[in-house]
Amino acid sequence: MPIVSRDHPEPPPSKPHEARRMAESFGVDAQRYDRARPGYPAALVTRIVAKSPGPHVRDIADAHTHAHAPGPDVLDIGCGTGIAARQFQAAGCTVLGVEPDARMAAFAQSRGLNVEVATFEAWQPAGRTFDTVVAAQSWHWVAPSTGATKAAQVLRPGGRLAIFGHAYEPPAEVAEPFAAAYRRAAPDSPFNNGPARRPLDLYRAAYAKVADTIDETGHFHETEQWRFDWEQSYTRDQWLALLPTTGGLTQLRPDQLTGILDAVGDAIDSLGGRFTMNYTTLATTAVRDGTT
Repeated sequence: MPIVSRDHPEPPPSKPHEARRMAESFGVDAQRYDRARPGYPAALVTRIVAKSPGPHVRDIADAHTHAHAPGPDVLDIGCGTGIAARQFQAAGCTVLGVEPDARMAAFAQSRGLNVEVATFEAWQPAGRTFDTVVAAQSWHWVAPSTGATKAAQVLRPGGRLAIFGHAYEPPAEVAEPFAAAYRRAAPDSPFNNGPARRPLDLYRAAYAKVADTIDETGHFHETEQWRFDWEQSYTRDQWLALLPTTGGLTQLRPDQLTGILDAVGDAIDSLGGRFTMNYTTLATTAVRDGTT
């Protein structure tokens, strides 16, 4: 879909981390965003936690007094409303979120997440370090080399950086009417340049580029690419609830948005009122160098 979304790994412009207005537009309706957006495959969360080094033992004597140590300390970059963070909490992790949009951060805090409001580049760790640093559909809003270097600084030796997000496109019967309606509503938008449906290879190339940037810092090893395929069924109302939370639509006028939703709604009606979305969740992960 020719829109910028927190889900798209490489949205226009060519330097998305500089598009602060777009990056911080998702909090227009944080509650809708949290309700409509899908979570992440349980297998992805399990794998990240299993490959994390575990709790950092600062005091060996204290460690012996606790039969059950807590799970890894996780830093969630661009945590949004806390969709991914809550999954890591449920897996036993202690999570700190960093989120530039105060509205998104406030919602996450209302759901029990510890969040500090800042861009990752400006955030002050104040000497804190973590077992795992994750970025769920948010890394493209971070300056690439700066972000990878800072992640290395706040990761403990042997800690894992995991950058992941969904690659998805609805069926052509839904994507094509959306693209046409978007072109009519916002003819000057830079997001009209691409095809209505983006092939998976474009997403995979974007994550491979992320891996290259991480490697170039010289602070990581064991860089890997992971892939998880899954599907989710959407009714007309469910999909129309999700669409306004995507970046290309968060800044449209109400009348522009209505025209797009009407066109997409008609398309879904023609499919019997629902459709199945095929998702691929891609991840780039790497391990922080060092042993101490």
